Amino acid sequence: MTSSEHPGAPTLLSFLRAMPKMELHCHLFGTVRRETFAALNREAGLPLSEEEVIGFYTRGEKPVGVLRVLRALDAQLVRSAHDLYRLTTEYLEDAAAHNVRYSEFFWNPTGTVQVSGIPYAAAQDAIVQAIRDAERPCGIVGRLIAAVDREASPQAATEMVQWVCENRCDEVIGIGIDYRENDRPPELFARAYQDARRAGLKTTAHAGEFGMPWTHVRTALDLLQVDRIDHGYTVVDNPAFAQECAERGVLFTVVPTNSYYLRTLPPERWALDHPIRRMPGQGLRIHPNTDDPTLHHVTPTGAWHMMVRDFGYGLDDLRSFMHNGLDGAWIDDTQRRRWHAEWSTAFNVLRGAMSKPSAFSSPLQPS
Repeated sequence: MTSSEHPGAPTLLSFLRAMPKMELHCHLFGTVRRETFAALNREAGLPLSEEEVIGFYTRGEKPVGVLRVLRALDAQLVRSAHDLYRLTTEYLEDAAAHNVRYSEFFWNPTGTVQVSGIPYAAAQDAIVQAIRDAERPCGIVGRLIAAVDREASPQAATEMVQWVCENRCDEVIGIGIDYRENDRPPELFARAYQDARRAGLKTTAHAGEFGMPWTHVRTALDLLQVDRIDHGYTVVDNPAFAQECAERGVLFTVVPTNSYYLRTLPPERWALDHPIRRMPGQGLRIHPNTDDPTLHHVTPTGAWHMMVRDFGYGLDDLRSFMHNGLDGAWIDDTQRRRWHAEWSTAFNVLRGAMSKPSAFSSPLQPS
């Protein structure tokens, strides 16, 4: 969208880029810069053709999924712990450029160990070192979520949790679960989540993402006992359960660029019919995120912009979403209180400096 199409966009975009943000739903392998992907391909002896690489970074009107890109990185391109250090460093630099001050991002250890052949301890050490090296110069705090590969076996999931427990460090704060949800319901991985909770790890889960039923969200909450839900869109299909989630204060880390809805809804309807439009109206707490930013062709600023441009939310709503993220982040309460105060002040200062604040100042609850 150009400035001529949306006169307020340049001022709004400036505001959104400058506002303090966090990411709670982002996959490391979905952040790879295109030039870095091409470089890794060259270093690996060009296992992928130029056409394949171009295809991986092409996002048309009906985008294909990104899982094939993530699998290609595991199987063919990521060959050393140094590669993981590089990817993490570049992601944190790119996120910090959009004033993301805190990020909890996912990494799939099962693929790294079993497919890339990099030992878990070496891989974790590389990612954690990148987190530590980026914090001061970039002004971003990074934290790692080890993600269960739901396309692998439940035994592989428990093994992954064991790796995390045997190599505990402050930067690895919890586990999640991702990849295709179809035919891989949350209950398959109950043992892995039980082990993680016993070890004091935080937990989250992708559920209700691929049009899968709202019961997946309920299972993740009640059986896996997760602290929050990634995606969770089909919760709106059961208003009674949605109300229960609202009363429980469940945080849903939503993704405006979710490819399932872009693929399955008509272009003129996707933003109108996407569950993100309805979730706050049902009392649900949401927080927008990038998921796979370079593959989705979105930045942290862009994800927040979509909440206004495509879903019709106003600045008061954005402030609420910002606070939802702070409340749902896996940080200590002292940090939480400090950031609530600091980020609210920064938000208010930026809002006051906008040339036409009234254009986006009142809350807009989409219908």
